[in-house]
Amino acid sequence: MKKLSKLVAVLGLSVVFGLSACSNNNDQTSGTAETTTASEVALPTKDRGGEEIEIPEEVDKMVSLVPSVTQVIDDLGSKDQLVAVDTQSPAMTKDIDELPQIDMMAVDAETLISLNPQVIYVSDISLHGSENVWSQVKDAGITVVNIPTSNTIEDIALDVQFIADTLKEHEKGQELVDTMNKEIDEIKEIGETITDKKKVLFEISALPEIYSFGKGVYLNEMIELVGAENVFADQESWIPVTEEAAIASKPDVILTNVNYLDDAVQEILDRESWKDVPAVKNEAVYYIDNAASSLPNHHMTKALKEMALAIYPDEYKSLENE
Repeated sequence: MKKLSKLVAVLGLSVVFGLSACSNNNDQTSGTAETTTASEVALPTKDRGGEEIEIPEEVDKMVSLVPSVTQVIDDLGSKDQLVAVDTQSPAMTKDIDELPQIDMMAVDAETLISLNPQVIYVSDISLHGSENVWSQVKDAGITVVNIPTSNTIEDIALDVQFIADTLKEHEKGQELVDTMNKEIDEIKEIGETITDKKKVLFEISALPEIYSFGKGVYLNEMIELVGAENVFADQESWIPVTEEAAIASKPDVILTNVNYLDDAVQEILDRESWKDVPAVKNEAVYYIDNAASSLPNHHMTKALKEMALAIYPDEYKSLENE
């Protein structure tokens, strides 16, 4: 458990590897509510993992054990309904420091039940290996809503709308998704014109244990939207990378969202054995906001813009004035 906790912290809260791989096998299109009119939408009857749920008509107490979900709840104006969050959420969402904080990987059923929430939002990382905890919670009459970590931008948008629908905030959710899609389209329009495909290495964990990703991860989609190429696009999912493989990939640009080092960019530039890597030689190494790039929700467009400006500053210079 200790090792897994460290891994989750290193990967910036993106629930990964086998957990997310399992979630991808679930029916990620489920959980959307049936639309009758734009303002009259039925509460979802299945969560994003495909499990049947019954959300109370009136909810005034809820718990979020998923930082990306907490951000969405805040943006929908429903933060006041939270009675507890995970230990990571306060670093990502303002003014929730005073709420009880629960370790998402060591959930205590008695603590959760004592808070009397009607709904608890979780991801696979909390559900994994805690079947007994969640059976107790459900037996107490609390609705557990699973939102598996999404690995495509399309599913991220569906997650945001789903959360909004569970809160009876369909139109506000639609606004968040529409804005997200509009910003993505702006990047995509420019990205499709770029023929100079720069090779990009994105580190989500630095030496001595470099981690990156291949296909099947929304960050890979983001690199491609910008008009560049992921040096590990021939691989799948989140991957450990040897130093030798990273050097051999000869990236033109290196991105890092490592926030546990004082200066992750300088750490890369100072790597003696990397001095001939094009990105290091040309000092094309950039930090990308950790929360925006690692939490799968509509805030990913902030990271997308940062990536675009870092990789192709001239092509995307219009973004600087937004």
